[in-house]
Amino acid sequence: MSLYDIPLHTLAGEKASLGDYKGRALLLVNVASKCGLTPQYAGLERLQERYAERGLTVLGFPCNQFGGQEPGSAEEIQTFCSTSYGVTFPMFEKLEVNGEGRHPLYTELVKAADESGEAGDVTWNFEKFLITPDGTVAGRIRPRTEPEAPEVIAAIEAILPA
Repeated sequence: MSLYDIPLHTLAGEKASLGDYKGRALLLVNVASKCGLTPQYAGLERLQERYAERGLTVLGFPCNQFGGQEPGSAEEIQTFCSTSYGVTFPMFEKLEVNGEGRHPLYTELVKAADESGEAGDVTWNFEKFLITPDGTVAGRIRPRTEPEAPEVIAAIEAILPA
């Protein structure tokens, strides 16, 4: 199954898929509102603003599996993201990234290895997956790496379609 074919829902509950972004570079991030890494939202939004016209879309996937750090409802998450960090990039429904309830999207994503060659479970909030415009996983960036780190910028610029 292609990443583009996996059914998703937006934070507002509307049907969606990564196919809606076919032809764009994507940065998928499992996010949380009450995490020590939550300030990464600011860097993710700056990436969205900086690279949107060149073909990048950041996509946020709230997850409450790590320390219960995303306990809110969809409306609470949306309000927090927009008022606290001015998030304009698309947000999706809360999902599980690990375990028996792992969403099919993350079943595929966790097959990708990070820079040290390790694949497997998502380790914490704000793990990032870079997807090429043709829908293949180009990279996996661990949570503590800031969105605007030089290696992340280089990886994004290497796959931009425009």
